Amino acid sequence: MIYSEISNEGDVPCWYVVQTKPQQEERAESNLNAWRVKTFLPKIRQRREHPFGGAPSYHIKPLFTRYLFAHFKANELLHKVSYTRGVHNVVSFSGWPASVDDEVIELLREQSDADGCVRVGQDLKAGDRVMISSGPFRNFIGIFQSTANDRERVAILLTAVSSLRHVIVDRELVRKLD
Repeated sequence: MIYSEISNEGDVPCWYVVQTKPQQEERAESNLNAWRVKTFLPKIRQRREHPFGGAPSYHIKPLFTRYLFAHFKANELLHKVSYTRGVHNVVSFSGWPASVDDEVIELLREQSDADGCVRVGQDLKAGDRVMISSGPFRNFIGIFQSTANDRERVAILLTAVSSLRHVIVDRELVRKLD
């Protein structure tokens, strides 16, 4: 179970979901940290292509728009957290804040890189058939070989035009075929 209602033992610190005001995730996180509340704001790296030149760039944004996680004792800090600048409210069910299991937070942290960005997408194994979804090799089919040095790029053996070629492309441009 991911969510559990707070018990009479609200003196035990738990992870809670905090809804922020629009585009205030980092502000809320900073203000909660000033109260010495431990927070976790998972992020995602989103690839964008320049509209004219097509050059790729990356934008880091929250994984869950308008939400972050905060670890605190509800009996002591719920009011303070709820009225922190940037916070809209603490997610609650039936009038009680809903806690999140530690395992869920740990899983998200395990999937995060050094920048706090969660790696999403399918895990690829050597030999998997893949298709490139964008860029100059769009719709080419190949065989996944390995991840490249920065884990955001992958090496693919293309199987097109009756010859084999190795290419290295951004990881998010590749999707696994069934």
